[in-house]
Amino acid sequence: MFVGVPHAKVGHMRMRQLGSGGPEMSMIGFGAWEAGGDMWGGNESEDTVIGAMRSGLDAGMTWIDTAEVYGKGVSEELVGRAVADRRDQVLVATKVGPSPEGSGFRPDEVRAGCEASLGRLGIDVIDLYQLHWPDETGVPIEDTWGAMSELQDAGKVRFIGVSNFDRELIEQCEAIRHVDSLQQEFSMLALDDRDLIRWCGEHGTGVVSYGPLGFGLLTGAISRDQAVSASDWRRTEDDGPFSDEKLDRNFTIVEALRPIADRLAITMAQLALAWNVAQPGVTSAIAGSRDRDHARDNAAAGDVDLDEKTLAEIEGVLSG
Repeated sequence: MFVGVPHAKVGHMRMRQLGSGGPEMSMIGFGAWEAGGDMWGGNESEDTVIGAMRSGLDAGMTWIDTAEVYGKGVSEELVGRAVADRRDQVLVATKVGPSPEGSGFRPDEVRAGCEASLGRLGIDVIDLYQLHWPDETGVPIEDTWGAMSELQDAGKVRFIGVSNFDRELIEQCEAIRHVDSLQQEFSMLALDDRDLIRWCGEHGTGVVSYGPLGFGLLTGAISRDQAVSASDWRRTEDDGPFSDEKLDRNFTIVEALRPIADRLAITMAQLALAWNVAQPGVTSAIAGSRDRDHARDNAAAGDVDLDEKTLAEIEGVLSG
């Protein structure tokens, strides 16, 4: 069925199960990376950020993703405040990072990282605890994943997942304990892990995609001049979405998608999110914002269905 306009429902969204045994979760989740206030510029105010989170939840999002390294704990603290009066309605996902940026991946460090996150979030159990990116300091993944399994057995976390992992690392973890989820960058502008995401879906590992809006480009609201003059990581990093190497292709795709969104009477962001969750293997897409209205609009994408003809049209744009 094709639906060009989001269903007129407030506070509800289509749900999916995370992998073969995970929780039911909304097809769009709230991403709290920006809330850290470090990589994306400072927060206007804590109340503004919390208000955006609550707007997303009010509009039907049932889960929030954060991490210990986002603002060195600031994001977790704000998430904790946002969900304090509705904890039983929201799944909280966070991540532990390898050292030196994060707590570290040695078993004792993973346990300490979990306890610290629980404290900042103000909760008794983390619904989804994830390894943020692969360790490069020599800690065996078997030791780290064993510690994650122990946290699950101890009731500190409900489900365990990984982020930015490849298939080989996932299979190493799987030999010890089932990997409930993979969090991976995936968007119309970042298709490198498409086969991995499909494979995860076929093997019972749910996938939550990050960066589904191309870190702002797929909203259609950023001009080339704004992208070129940006001072954050999107422009300064060699492989950032605003880098000279990627800018021409990315803007070509964005402009080709604009008439499709207009025809369907949806926003560019809603088109990008609806496409994302329609891809094989994807359970849910993470959409972050510090703006209440944007959070509500992102949530509405969870009830946009794209028919096969539209999906094929988009594939033509992406392969052009």
